[in-house]
Amino acid sequence: MNSKIAEAIGLANHPVALVWADTAPEGAAQFAPGRWGCVISLIAAVAAKGRTAAFARDTCGCFGGGVGLGFGDCYKDFPGGVEGFCGFLSDGNDKTELGRQIGHGMAQSGAKRMADDFLLGERYLKSPETVKRFLAWLPIQDIPAKYVVAKPLSEADPEKDNIQNVTFFVEPDALSALVILANHREPDNENVATIWAAACQVIGVLAYREAQQEHPRALIGMTDLSARKNTRGTLGPHIMSLTIPWNMFQRMEEDVENSFLQRETWYSLQEKTEA
Repeated sequence: MNSKIAEAIGLANHPVALVWADTAPEGAAQFAPGRWGCVISLIAAVAAKGRTAAFARDTCGCFGGGVGLGFGDCYKDFPGGVEGFCGFLSDGNDKTELGRQIGHGMAQSGAKRMADDFLLGERYLKSPETVKRFLAWLPIQDIPAKYVVAKPLSEADPEKDNIQNVTFFVEPDALSALVILANHREPDNENVATIWAAACQVIGVLAYREAQQEHPRALIGMTDLSARKNTRGTLGPHIMSLTIPWNMFQRMEEDVENSFLQRETWYSLQEKTEA
């Protein structure tokens, strides 16, 4: 389907529909089973550029990606288990003998960057205990589908596809317009939120949870520094994202007509961008 929103904001990238499916579309880009990869990086390089990508439980790229897409609690399979992940995301695993052994084994196998992060920690959260609280809050789930498919919205069929949400990869002016449009009809419901999590978790399990709420919110993403690093070559340095639950997206599409997107302030911002 074509998007009135994408046309109105002059979207440079394709809006991406996230679809639950039992089969992978023919020709969809996928990671090799068991191989590392960044979910957001593949979506940015493929679906946002006009092609289709697919993910399954054995082709989700990484443990966080599996959790983010809704393939269950993959952190239990992280090196060193959940405890290992808690150290990895916070202050490292070099405090224990087991952690040092695992980290040194990674380094010897050639995964030196991963080993460094495993041993010293990414330090996105303050402590392992903080990570445990985050994991208890994160809406980890195992979705009733074999695949999560990311496809250009123009290739999605609302009558056939089980569309969960739509993600726009946008620069600041367009993000501002999307935030305004999300609040255009019901400004008292705080319709947009920024939640700390991995980028794939924002477009996946966190957006899935929003879709189940009486008043779902759109979620600002790409605040994940690792995802920003992995997508810098395909999206550039200034892109953020907004993921919109499907039912909310349909209302926003209706609100384009006779909105600020057809008034002088928005037009003037577009002219300056083009200049």
